[in-house]
Amino acid sequence: AFWDTGLLTFLNYLHNFCSRHHISQDLAGLPEGARKLLELASAVPETKDARPAEPRASFLIHLGEEAIHFFQSAGEMMAFIGDAGLAFSKLLRGKAQYRRTDLGLIIQAAGVQAVPIVSLINFLVGMIIAFTGAIQMNKFGAQIYVADLVGIAMVRLMAAIMTGIVMAGRTGGAFAAQLGTMQVNEEIDALQTLGISPMEFLVLPRLVALALMMPPLCLYANFMGILGGMVVAVGMLDIGLVQYYYQTAAAVGLWNVGIGLFSGFVFGIIVALAGCMRGMQCGRSASAVGDAATSAVVTAIVGIILATAVITLLCNVLGI
Repeated sequence: AFWDTGLLTFLNYLHNFCSRHHISQDLAGLPEGARKLLELASAVPETKDARPAEPRASFLIHLGEEAIHFFQSAGEMMAFIGDAGLAFSKLLRGKAQYRRTDLGLIIQAAGVQAVPIVSLINFLVGMIIAFTGAIQMNKFGAQIYVADLVGIAMVRLMAAIMTGIVMAGRTGGAFAAQLGTMQVNEEIDALQTLGISPMEFLVLPRLVALALMMPPLCLYANFMGILGGMVVAVGMLDIGLVQYYYQTAAAVGLWNVGIGLFSGFVFGIIVALAGCMRGMQCGRSASAVGDAATSAVVTAIVGIILATAVITLLCNVLGI
């Protein structure tokens, strides 16, 4: 019969259990090698307190450490935003050091290449909103107002939010991984040694590209969401295609479109800042790159939700 260390571990545990409870045990039936190893293991007793016990911090200490970490992170974030603002001001004055080819490649990656996933997500979200609204509006015979619900919800906010979340996971995480890998390979240190600002050379093109691409993506997402709602309305509620179009056009105003595009512009800046900031703060190990990408996505999504709340509150105060 074959046996390995699993058998010895079990027998050692059984031996200790029997010793504590004063139970006799017979090891005669064990293989000779197993008996010798057990005798060797029991010959040297376990040393008590060989390693110092890890101190357990109290709740107040843990809370204080988290508060300190929060304020330190907030300070680093404000400093990074300030540096990005200075780099953008240099761009406006034509003094920023960056390559236009990099800007074009990043625009392509953050714009055209993101169209398929943005199309799918917003089309499905439009269908979900229409289906959920249809269930309730059927009770009152107000099926036609599904067009109003889908149009206003998608154009005013949902398209921008869903596109922002998609770009946070797709592009923000990629920015953090790219810059984090450059940090690990000491490429950013090399740029600083050459007198080139990493904020201008690396962060600025990504910030500008995503801020420029988010409004067109949100505009396209509006169309895909309304199209998804139209599929549900025409297929389930027997609403005519032309009727749905005119109902949507009457419900959706220019203010709604403008709010959605402005939200998309803000979300693009938030995603780019979160991705670049976490990438620049990345450690010097391979695992730190993954941590930076994860932190970038989480930071961007939290920022999108907070910005949504602020924009909604401002629109409510202004009455638009």
